[in-house]
Amino acid sequence: MIHQISIFLENRAGQLAQVTRVLADHSVDMRAISIAETSDYGVLRVIVDDADKATNVLLENGFILSKTPVTVVEVPDQAGGLSPVLEALAEGNMDIEYMYSLFTHRDGKAYMVFRTADEEKFKALVTAHGVALAGNEELGIK
Repeated sequence: MIHQISIFLENRAGQLAQVTRVLADHSVDMRAISIAETSDYGVLRVIVDDADKATNVLLENGFILSKTPVTVVEVPDQAGGLSPVLEALAEGNMDIEYMYSLFTHRDGKAYMVFRTADEEKFKALVTAHGVALAGNEELGIK
């Protein structure tokens, strides 16, 4: 299972640098990063090579966070590669809470992270349309 860490940050200069420094100092490698913000705070979502280690060191350094399972799918790394996934979701009348891409690209494949209200339905829809789910091993995640 792939876990995302959501870190809640004050909207002030240097917050993102602090998170990345803490992770780097503990040899935690980021696989994906996404930032959403409001006027008061931001939510930094990361996927790392070792979510348990990252969670521990971030908590030890005073960050507020949550760890959530997410689904990662393979898409062809080409124009239109994401379309079949989104079309499958549209056919299944399924909403996406959010999505973002991983840094990882391999053998002509790119990887997308999805969070939906019903992860099992999401997995069933995309696999029925021939979309492969990505696992920890191929993404270099413990």
